[in-house]
Amino acid sequence: MSLRIEPMQRVQKAENKDELLTPEIRADIDAWIAKYPEEWKQSACMAALSIVQDANGGSLTTALMDQVADYLDMPPIAVYEVATFYSMYEHKPVGRHKICLCTNVSCMINGSDDIYEHLRTRLGIGFGEVTTDGRFSLKEVECLGACGGAPMMQIGHNYYENLTLTLVDQILDGLE
Repeated sequence: MSLRIEPMQRVQKAENKDELLTPEIRADIDAWIAKYPEEWKQSACMAALSIVQDANGGSLTTALMDQVADYLDMPPIAVYEVATFYSMYEHKPVGRHKICLCTNVSCMINGSDDIYEHLRTRLGIGFGEVTTDGRFSLKEVECLGACGGAPMMQIGHNYYENLTLTLVDQILDGLE
């Protein structure tokens, strides 16, 4: 006996996929789709989510994930699975500067706890929070792949390694 589970029905489905995303966003996603065989365009899901997240100020909404699912001809649940599995996707607003602090073993041994306490005191926020002015958010991450430069953090697309409290202050002071 086999059990067939029907895909979830969306409450609202767009009539025309061209109306879902701006032409610029569609062009960016299409560039990623073109990297895969036609029948595998869903492989562009992670890139599409990143593009849409960046265009939305750094976070995703269910409506945006539904738009990506529509554009890539995927069930929404498949997009939600990707967006909730990977820590690079945010589901609530983040600060203009999202600080990702590694707290894995190498970073922990080399002082990431001290870096966290310094950031918490200086910014007045803990992990998962945003400063009242919306300038900074702080996220704990498991590993950023720079164990040789521990402790480290990522802000935007920039990695900062061999952190000290003084270096953290210089980095933060240098951000607009």
